[in-house]
Amino acid sequence: MANILWHDRKRYFGLPISFTKYSMSEDRLFVETGLLNLSQDEVRLYRILDLKLKRSLGQRIFGVGSIIVSSSDKSLGNFEIKNIKNSANVKEMLSVQVEQQREAKRVYTRENMVDDVDDDFHGGDF
Repeated sequence: MANILWHDRKRYFGLPISFTKYSMSEDRLFVETGLLNLSQDEVRLYRILDLKLKRSLGQRIFGVGSIIVSSSDKSLGNFEIKNIKNSANVKEMLSVQVEQQREAKRVYTRENMVDDVDDDFHGGDF
């Protein structure tokens, strides 16, 4: 198994009493669900396009939050890491790991390429 940097469970009322587990290694994010029938999905970190932190009033009361993940992964697509402790710290750690993996794999998004083209276009005289 890969070196696990972070792991947690989906929580109810701040307690880890669900059968959904989340973990992150240096290059992958894992989502495991189920009690009798287990299912484990994974997404390569370089495939993650965007992260968003969501914390409702109820989540803040119980000290949890959710991270909405937009990815280019075909099986998972966009998904939510629900009701985890230290959600802001986990989002920041995930963001750093995503950037490290993108640099290591030399993965560039269209967004970056479009920004470069826009700068050239707007920089000239009209």
